[in-house]
Amino acid sequence: MQQQSPPEQFDLAAMVADLNSLLRLKTTVIGIKMFARVEDMAAIPKIRRPTAVHTTDQIVSMASRLGWTVGITADDLVGAQCRAVIGLAPQDEKWLAGENYVGVWHGTAEDARKRQEALDVVPYGHYQAMAVSPLTSGRLNPPDICLVYATPGQMIILINGLQYTGYKKFEWGVVGETACADSWGRALKTGEPSLSLPCFAERRYGGVPDEEMLMALPPAHLAKAIAGMKQLAKNGLRYPIAPYGIQADVRAGMGVSYGKK
Repeated sequence: MQQQSPPEQFDLAAMVADLNSLLRLKTTVIGIKMFARVEDMAAIPKIRRPTAVHTTDQIVSMASRLGWTVGITADDLVGAQCRAVIGLAPQDEKWLAGENYVGVWHGTAEDARKRQEALDVVPYGHYQAMAVSPLTSGRLNPPDICLVYATPGQMIILINGLQYTGYKKFEWGVVGETACADSWGRALKTGEPSLSLPCFAERRYGGVPDEEMLMALPPAHLAKAIAGMKQLAKNGLRYPIAPYGIQADVRAGMGVSYGKK
């Protein structure tokens, strides 16, 4: 039987330093890691375990807003919705029906079902626990995915960095409420960069500010984005993006980037 090689590890502290230098982020960059065994999650150094029931949004924000390393199982989360997105509860018929959302987020049972069916979720049965931690702690090296909270201006530079080499058009959707399925749900499921507009619950319970968007992506993709942003910065395309002036003659500004082309 062929022995599997250990997962690639990254210099996470250096990656965060680069991100903060390139984008001037104000929110802690964190990682999420899923565990097949609760014991493996509980063995992480200095991990905290909740003493109350929370949403996944709150658990994520304990890392991104407070700098904590936190581990949870399904019992620590409120209801099936939070659990199912990260694969800690079945995506069964009862869950797909979305009965709790009729008359709250949707006008009909059909609409509620369509939303539930649209969510990107981690398949059930593979994991028993999840942990979150600031990338700089190195306690989840490698994490399954990294979470970067950023303003739209910061986010477009991050996306430009991802597209500097190996270009692809990103096709992202908006499910509405339960937007964590657009970010960490999709990234954990597909291994692809996944952008979201944090939803009502993420802002109300997770404390995500109005101006922030969320990118979830595997660490290898984050390293690629950083390399791309460094090259963009050398080309004069960097954050913050200085306003040029809506009535100025644009030729001088455009000439800086394209004058020799």
